Amino acid sequence: MKLVEAQARKFRNILDSTPVKVQPDVTCLVGKNESGKTAFLKCLYLLNPARPNAGFSVPDQYPAWLEKKDRQRGEILEQFTPISATFLVEKEDREAIEKKFGAGVLTSSTFTVTRRYEGGRTFNFTTDEKTAVGNTVSGTSLRADLQAEAAKAQTFGALNEVVAAFEKRAEDVEAVQAAGALKARIAATIGGKKNLDYAVLTALDERLPKFFYYSDYSNLPYTVNIRELLQAEPETLNDEQITVLSLLRMAGADDDYLLNTDYERRKRELENVANSLTDDVLKYWTQNPELRVMPDITQKTESLPKGEHAVVDELKIRIWDERHSLSLPFDEHSTGFQWFFSFLAAFSEYEFKQTPVIILLDEPALGLHARAQADFLRFIEERLAPRFQVIYTTHSPFMIQPGKLDRVRVVEDRGKTEGSRISKDVFTVDRDTLFPLQGALGYDLAQHLFISPNNLVVEGTSDYVFLVTVSDFLKAQSGRVSLDERWSVIPVGGADMIPTFVALLGQHLEITVVIDAQKAGHQRLSNLAAAGYLSEKRILTVGQALGRKLADIEDLFTEDDYLMLFNRAFGKKVKAGDLSGKEPIVTRIARDQGVDRFDHGRPADVLLRNRDELLPKLAVATIQNFEKLFTLANDTLGTK
Repeated sequence: MKLVEAQARKFRNILDSTPVKVQPDVTCLVGKNESGKTAFLKCLYLLNPARPNAGFSVPDQYPAWLEKKDRQRGEILEQFTPISATFLVEKEDREAIEKKFGAGVLTSSTFTVTRRYEGGRTFNFTTDEKTAVGNTVSGTSLRADLQAEAAKAQTFGALNEVVAAFEKRAEDVEAVQAAGALKARIAATIGGKKNLDYAVLTALDERLPKFFYYSDYSNLPYTVNIRELLQAEPETLNDEQITVLSLLRMAGADDDYLLNTDYERRKRELENVANSLTDDVLKYWTQNPELRVMPDITQKTESLPKGEHAVVDELKIRIWDERHSLSLPFDEHSTGFQWFFSFLAAFSEYEFKQTPVIILLDEPALGLHARAQADFLRFIEERLAPRFQVIYTTHSPFMIQPGKLDRVRVVEDRGKTEGSRISKDVFTVDRDTLFPLQGALGYDLAQHLFISPNNLVVEGTSDYVFLVTVSDFLKAQSGRVSLDERWSVIPVGGADMIPTFVALLGQHLEITVVIDAQKAGHQRLSNLAAAGYLSEKRILTVGQALGRKLADIEDLFTEDDYLMLFNRAFGKKVKAGDLSGKEPIVTRIARDQGVDRFDHGRPADVLLRNRDELLPKLAVATIQNFEKLFTLANDTLGTK
């Protein structure tokens, strides 16, 4: 199953998060400290927690400034539903349901799960009981008379009545056996459940993903009493103790290994586990590849009152650093390494199990250097995302992938009246909230400028989105023209910025410029070309691709295609027939709407976020226009 949407309400500083769309692979929640990122993650975790020590609590989690007021209004807060989540029924899930109930019984492709503060959960889905009854009857060899009567039943209640009546008037052994066979078939379908929906609910619940939440509070400690840990009730353990337990389970958490008096036996088993985890860490830990984890179990005897004695078994974890030839207790090593190793130890319990898990990471890799954060992003892409959905929070620009901004959800606390809100749109009033996104884009831009030998300079982010998104779409199709892979597309913040950019870097980098036709900066670019900063041949206008003087990047789309993006972005219903004149389409739309200018980035954002749906729908003429521009740009590679 895939989580597709979640909504938190009245949980800590969240009044209503609004429905939050979740990516099928990785979703990133970005926001300032105390914005509500952790609150949302925690609330989602408590829907179906993987760990036994978790549950909702009104005194601890209901918004403090509302608790007394809402109780005075007579509301029963324990029955309030703080979390709801919608899941997609995937092929494997549907096959499992159909194996038990037959085809066509579960009629919804998604279902919603909610959980109340007091812990009760509800499932919302739709079924076809008539079909389920038909599947049950058709799956049993029945006598003709029983078959005829059973075929009239549309519910299992009615079917049970048919069987009971038939059994009551049975006059021979064959009739009794026929009734018994159908009763067995009914039991195999809904078992002892109250009805079909309850039986399907149980089947869905068995396949419902558990949420694995990890934060700094789950890090391994340096030392822990093993005997107490293994004998404790799971729900009494804190997060770091559960992480230790995950580590020990890899070693076979039983007396035969961990509490054995033979030092060599328990030492060898722990070293095997530590070596396996260390190897995993070092695949993605490029900061210092000469670290090794050194676990040990010590045993000592303590005196108790009344002359009694007890054996205390302690797990101790040290880190050996070959580079500096010394070892340190685990909790005295770098916080980044502690976090990374602890997470792998905790996650090891789920990685190779069949139990479906969704991973929730609260500020992962916060103690890591920028390059190490990039390593952890690679770990997410290579190890986690192929098998698990991942949702993580961050306020670090280095934990954001500029090429995958469709994964980003912005979290912003708007005070007591609105609470924390989560949105995939970046049109926020809080500049500090957007800083990690801006920082990520700036860092990516700087990296491209000084690494890439070939740079395709465009005016702004909408130009970048249109060109790169359509190019990626065409690249996957045989025989289509896309941007050459050697290009790095660089948006510089407007037409007026392009001449300055070229003047500063044009003599040091290979640059081709794509500019809207008839822009004021065009003459300045020609002057720079005359001065030797770049070749005149490397100044391209959109009009060259379209064969006309007046053209903006948006004119590469047919009128209907661009209006589709515009209308979805602004909730409008503008048609091509509403537009007058022959100017670029953005000018004609602005005139129709009675404004000087509209935000050109929003239609681009619609295409970016819905590319899988919209790109295949683009007109042939649109695709051909982009291909003409891509051909012009590619032809400038190597041009002096």
